[in-house]
Amino acid sequence: MKPVEELYPLLAQSRTTIITMHQKPDADAMGASLALYHFLIQFGHTVTVISPTNWASWVNWMPGCDTVLNYEADKEKAELALNAAEWLFCLDFNTLGRTKTMVNKLAQLKCTRILIDHHKEPDTASFDFGISDTGKSSTCEMIYDLIINSGHGDKINNEISECIYAGVVGDTGSFRFPSAKASVHLLAADLKSRGLEHSHVHEALYDNFLENRLRFIGHVLLNRMEVYYEYNTVLITVPKIDLLRYEIKTGDTEGLVNFPQTIKGIKLVAVVIDRDEERKWSFRSKGNFDCNAFARKYFEGGGHFAAAGGRSSEPLEVTARKFVQAIKENKSQLQ
Repeated sequence: MKPVEELYPLLAQSRTTIITMHQKPDADAMGASLALYHFLIQFGHTVTVISPTNWASWVNWMPGCDTVLNYEADKEKAELALNAAEWLFCLDFNTLGRTKTMVNKLAQLKCTRILIDHHKEPDTASFDFGISDTGKSSTCEMIYDLIINSGHGDKINNEISECIYAGVVGDTGSFRFPSAKASVHLLAADLKSRGLEHSHVHEALYDNFLENRLRFIGHVLLNRMEVYYEYNTVLITVPKIDLLRYEIKTGDTEGLVNFPQTIKGIKLVAVVIDRDEERKWSFRSKGNFDCNAFARKYFEGGGHFAAAGGRSSEPLEVTARKFVQAIKENKSQLQ
């Protein structure tokens, strides 16, 4: 994989370009993709943004989101665009498998593949150019760096600012996580100096849900949360019946894993949700507990040191028991 900097002189040459992201994109994945979209079209690129799956309604406000194709819902149109691609930007994922049913199509493409991502263990052999930097707070921060370092900071308009800021806020927990280094605050200050109305972005991300989500969260915290004080750990198990009862949609469970972190002394929080095809895990940690290593070892997952995800094909009760056994095995790190 060649350095992404080698592409900088080529940015001004218009190309047919596809931008894609991981399945079920969050604020960082969608924000990075749309920020790059708004940047490249200023050079005359023909750009199509494709999500492997549907996405949460609370990112629909992002400028340009109404143009994004859902590969699963509009496969024919998406594949026509992919077939014409000269450049393929892959944002916020580092292995093609994170694109779900798009994986085979992406692997077949003969175009130039470009990686921009901040997760561990990238499959660099699958990409022609790119950058993988786990020290970055978010892929949105990396898109900001690309724009600035390529010498085109003058092209950061309000659309780009809102998309970048949204992804940074989402992946840093509103600047709470250790990943919010000085460079992140300087980024925010720069976007503010360019006219960004940051309160609008916060409201769009966090004050944009229906009543049923709040009642769902209350139900889950009251009835589905177990606290293992001897391991400084919280486990939340969400059965399918709860998702149906409260009419939970894509994105409605976002942030659920963060609530138990407010309990004094808790070092690890895990949420497992019973989806149709598998059980999805989310992990958050404090201190020196490595969520990424834990998720990779026990739940076919990974991510960052303090935030990771995983999956299981086992029934909800079985994978939950496996988690309890896993924290017992990691007792020394959790105490």
